[in-house]
Amino acid sequence: MTDQAENSGQEPLTKIDTSVPHSARIWNYWLGGKDNYEVDRVAGDAFREIFPGIETGARAARYFLARAVRHLAAEEGIRQFLDIGTGLPNVDNTHQIAQRVAPESRIVYVDNDPLVLAHARALLTSTPEGVTNYVDANLRDPETIVREAGKTLDFDQPVALMLMGILGHIEDHDEARSIVRQLVDALPPGSYLVQYDSTDTSEEYVQAIQQYNDGGSVPYILRSPEQIARYFDGLELLEPGVTSCSRWRPDAEALGLPAEVHQYGGVALKR
Repeated sequence: MTDQAENSGQEPLTKIDTSVPHSARIWNYWLGGKDNYEVDRVAGDAFREIFPGIETGARAARYFLARAVRHLAAEEGIRQFLDIGTGLPNVDNTHQIAQRVAPESRIVYVDNDPLVLAHARALLTSTPEGVTNYVDANLRDPETIVREAGKTLDFDQPVALMLMGILGHIEDHDEARSIVRQLVDALPPGSYLVQYDSTDTSEEYVQAIQQYNDGGSVPYILRSPEQIARYFDGLELLEPGVTSCSRWRPDAEALGLPAEVHQYGGVALKR
């Protein structure tokens, strides 16, 4: 692959911990993937017992990502994507969707999970015309993310910033909003924010998340749709605004999903 960027060169500093469930691996399990352990499957099954709709929500969120990337690449001419909290590779990752539309697209994935890092080679497959790279960094360190991503992306040209199901891991909402602002501030006009997170719109979902958090995993905080909308402050939301992921410009891929899931998101333009 003639123009594929090299990995950041960083090695995981810790071994993969298989003693406690991990959200990326549980999500992978719900989506039918194989990159998970018994502890993750047990936690995923326990979650599903309380909230049977979780797999539907996971699919709705995944399809939302696909529709948003396709729209930005095909309709808005975006050729650069910064996907933070990418998680484990699955069918139709951001780079595959974008480069299917525009082979010259440049994508940077950001995560700091050792298992995700171990799969970096799978993520780093790119079209010859484009670039796909991986940065090992923490969401709480926007400065490092921007600096390292800038080795692959041109921050003088529009970038789609993608924060998919990751801000719930920032326990303080004000801190989460501050991180979003810092990242968006680093982008030029014409860039986009694509974001979704799970909401507190179901009592059963709240109970399932509480059980998950009590199990010793990195906590995930459910927020209201109104709180999620605050991440887009100062930006111009595309129709239909912040909504259930399955309601965001649904297409044939989303057929069979309920109109209302408990993952809410949106896409917004930075003027």
